[in-house]
Amino acid sequence: MDCQVLKKCALFRNVPEDDLMKILQGFECNVRVFEKGETVFRFMDHAESVGIVLEGSIAGIKPFPDGSEMSVTLRRPGDLLGQAAAFSAMRRYPCDLIAHERSSVLILRREELLALMRKDSRIMENFITGIASVTYMLQRRLELTGFRGIAQKAAFWLLMKSEEMGKKRIMLPGSVSNWAAMMNVSRPSLHRELRKMENDGLISYAPPEIEILNAEGLKALLG
Repeated sequence: MDCQVLKKCALFRNVPEDDLMKILQGFECNVRVFEKGETVFRFMDHAESVGIVLEGSIAGIKPFPDGSEMSVTLRRPGDLLGQAAAFSAMRRYPCDLIAHERSSVLILRREELLALMRKDSRIMENFITGIASVTYMLQRRLELTGFRGIAQKAAFWLLMKSEEMGKKRIMLPGSVSNWAAMMNVSRPSLHRELRKMENDGLISYAPPEIEILNAEGLKALLG
């Protein structure tokens, strides 16, 4: 297995490659390949495993009773899948996790991940930090509902993602249409506001990426 990919995973942050190889020694690695459209974890199935994306990308799709669905996340190499569900009291996956393209995923049973944590406390600390960060960012996303203007919502989301990722260049969650649906605004209106923000020198808008050029200017939009 390519340890360079695993080192991108927050679970193994600050664990040197030599240490990581020793930790994984004797560990049976279950790497599965999923073709585009195949399901990795299914909505409301019993959450007994977590995944680490090695190649490709995995989309989180939330289904609704009326038959509609929404893309809520897009996980890339190094990202974890299903970790909160596997360690929650409900033990159910909150959405479908589906291959956005041909992808390979390292599947870890809950018990295997616990064994890795017991083997090295750095992995346990990274896992706890990751769960806490997800909880914190979910609370931040609730603030999004407090903004009515489309520019305000977009600015807040971009600043939040920049804080979460530690980067100025933000990948859109699947597409502009998906992003608009997540914020409960129309795609044309969002597109228009983003172009205006670009003309004002606040961002560089080149889907599927947006680069923040003036963070203070975005903050000023929030009032």
